[in-house]
Amino acid sequence: MCYYTNTMVTKAMYSTSEAANILRISRVEVFRRIKAGKIEAEKVGRNYIISHTSLVEALGRAVGNKKKEEIERVIDRALEEYGDVFKKLGRE
Repeated sequence: MCYYTNTMVTKAMYSTSEAANILRISRVEVFRRIKAGKIEAEKVGRNYIISHTSLVEALGRAVGNKKKEEIERVIDRALEEYGDVFKKLGRE
């Protein structure tokens, strides 16, 4: 399945070689990032395939669900600790 965005055709899944070219890093570095959990991928045989969404997240163009949850936790903690300060700053 391919997605059509403007004049660019994007695929649903990418190989590690394609991801390396898109991210402008080596294929070995793609494997390292997969092992470190920085890029989500599915193992197929001896290789991995990377979804379009995971690749976009790796490019930093979108915030993934995990990152959104982490941001929400940090905001909630800041509001608990500094809520009164934020209110005072809002009045100034």
